[in-house]
Amino acid sequence: MFMIKAIVRPERVNHLLAELNDANFPAVTKVDVVGRGKQRGVMVGDVVYDEIPKQLLLIVVQDEDKEDVISIILKNAKSEGKGAFGDGKIFVIPVEEAYTISSGSKGL
Repeated sequence: MFMIKAIVRPERVNHLLAELNDANFPAVTKVDVVGRGKQRGVMVGDVVYDEIPKQLLLIVVQDEDKEDVISIILKNAKSEGKGAFGDGKIFVIPVEEAYTISSGSKGL
């Protein structure tokens, strides 16, 4: 299993979640976050905005689904479909085990 952490623009989240749901990946945790990337924020005049709002999506998938989910995110999280600075980042992390709290069952 893998956990895919995707940091994306808030305005792209609803479309991205709909595409993931349509591809049978409905289980997503969404968290409001702020931060900055390599560009160190955005400068407007003399003011630097370095706490830019983003959404963090957490998705745990089986090994065979990892590339499909990454592809969906890459395709649907880009600004205006073409991509721009600040569109976000994807991190892929191995998951050793998962348990459902209500039943205690192991696995997704």
